[in-house]
Amino acid sequence: MTDDVQPGTAPEEQAAPAKPKEGSALWREIKGLLLVLVAVLAFHSLIAKPFYIPSESMMPGLRTGDRLVVSKYPYGWSWVSPSFHVLPPMTGRVLGKLPERGDIVIVTPPGTRTDYIKRVIGLPGDTIAMIDGNLIINGAAVKREARAPAIIPVDANSPCGSPSDPALYGFHMRGPDGKEACRVPVVHETLASGRNFDTVDLGRSNEDDFGPIRVPADHLWLMGDNRDDSADSRVEEARGGLGGPVPFENIGGRAEFITFSLDGSTIWWNPLTWFKAFRSGRAGQSLRNN
Repeated sequence: MTDDVQPGTAPEEQAAPAKPKEGSALWREIKGLLLVLVAVLAFHSLIAKPFYIPSESMMPGLRTGDRLVVSKYPYGWSWVSPSFHVLPPMTGRVLGKLPERGDIVIVTPPGTRTDYIKRVIGLPGDTIAMIDGNLIINGAAVKREARAPAIIPVDANSPCGSPSDPALYGFHMRGPDGKEACRVPVVHETLASGRNFDTVDLGRSNEDDFGPIRVPADHLWLMGDNRDDSADSRVEEARGGLGGPVPFENIGGRAEFITFSLDGSTIWWNPLTWFKAFRSGRAGQSLRNN
C-alpha cells in the first residue's frame, strides 16, 4: 500500500494549512469593533445613557458635578432619543407615555441640540401660575414648608455663586468643620399626588410671578428646583430658557439615580487626583422618590 503523495512533495508540506490573508484578519477586527460601537449606540439611544449635571439649577437635590443614569424608554422614543441628536426635529413619539408630575427629566430646548435637566410641574391641560414664589397648579397652591438650610461644601464645581453669577453669592459661610460652605435656603414642596421634594428659595426674582398659563396638548411645563436660578419654562428662549411649555417630543428621558459625583478638582492626566475628587455619600441616590 502506498501513500497518496505527489512525487517530489513532502507529506508535511502537503498537509500545511493555508495562511489567512492579513487583510481579511484586519477586516474581522474592524467588523468586531463596529458591532460593539453599534451595540453601545443602540443602548445609549434606546435604553439608558449617562448625564452630567452642568449647573446649579436643580439644587439642592442635584449639584454641579453629579453623574446620573437617564433611562430612555419610560416615555417612549422621539427625535431626541438617538445619541447626539442626529435626527431632524419632528413631532410625535413612538410608544409615548406622559411623565408624572414631579419626574426629573432631560429636555432639549426648542431650536437647540443641548440637553437641560428639569422637573415636570405641569401636564397637558393643567393651568400653572406662581404668585410671590408660591406655585399654583389648577387653582390649588402647592404645599410649602420652610426647612433647615442645606449646608453645601464649596468646591470647584459648587462655588456658591460669584460676582458674575450673583444668585447664590452672599450665602457663603464657614461650616462646622471650619471649611467654606454655602448656606442654601430650602423650601419643601408637596404636590397634590403626594410627590414631594426640596426647592431653593433665594428671595425675590423676576420668575416669582407669572400666569396663569394653560399647558397645551402634548406639552409639559418644566421648572428647576433652584427656583430663582433656573432657565426653565418661565424664562424666554432669548435668555436661554425653555420659553414656555415644551413639546412632549423634546423630552429625552427620565433621571433615575446618581452614579457618582466629582468636586471639580480632578486633573485628567494625574490618577492620584481622581479618587480625592469623589464626593462622599452621593453615589446611588435615587431620583425617583423625590
